Amino acid sequence: MDFDLSEWLNLIARWIHVFAGILWIGQTYFFTWLDHRFSSGQSDGSDPVWMVHSGGFYVVGKQKALGVAPEKLRWFRWEAAITWLSGMFLLVLVYYLGGVLIDPDVADISVAAGVGIGITVLVVGSLVYDLIWLSPLGKAERAATILCFVLLVGVAYGLTQVFSGRAAYMHVGALLGTLMAANVWLRILPAQRQMIAAEEGREPDPALAARAKLRSKHNTFMVLPVVFIMVSNHFPVATYGHKYNWAILAALILLGWAAAHILRRH
Repeated sequence: MDFDLSEWLNLIARWIHVFAGILWIGQTYFFTWLDHRFSSGQSDGSDPVWMVHSGGFYVVGKQKALGVAPEKLRWFRWEAAITWLSGMFLLVLVYYLGGVLIDPDVADISVAAGVGIGITVLVVGSLVYDLIWLSPLGKAERAATILCFVLLVGVAYGLTQVFSGRAAYMHVGALLGTLMAANVWLRILPAQRQMIAAEEGREPDPALAARAKLRSKHNTFMVLPVVFIMVSNHFPVATYGHKYNWAILAALILLGWAAAHILRRH
């Protein structure tokens, strides 16, 4: 591919990716904060939350029923789709076509084999994550979280043995981003459609609503490690270029989860 064309495609896709990600992360944390306010007893639907921003005052209340036509609802879904699609485009452009996927000093494999490993990690990792949280183990949230962390560290370690450090980090980020986007489109949105169906007289599945809320919670925890991985390109010595890059990534994932836990409470 022509270098100038590749550079422009990289720039445009990265700008879209970052901007869409800001929108997605912002609305995710905003609604998480609102939900915490309403469910913690600080407020409820009859005691709305008052806010001030820019040039006005705003009031938000949680409704127990849909009081408008479904077509008037504002759905928050395209931010996730655009963030994921632009991120996958960058993964292909920079790593699969850009020559930085494989480091011969790490593993002497072909680019085609590396691409196969990368795609397999994304597909299998997504399926394993979903199966864990759909299984009876998913009801034991702490145990399932520990298992997911151990598996994620295993993925990070394995990728650093076959890819360049930078590519290994980005594939862990791509896996987390894929899980987040799948949560929105495959678990959260179907539950929201069920809520609307209930307004039309059909019986909703309460398990779907509970699952959607849990997956939304997961997204607030996964996003901080993803953001760290996005900026790790600027710090190769301390992160992906380090001898123990996988362990550093594991520690910073835990740090990101701890920060998310604090943010979710405030």
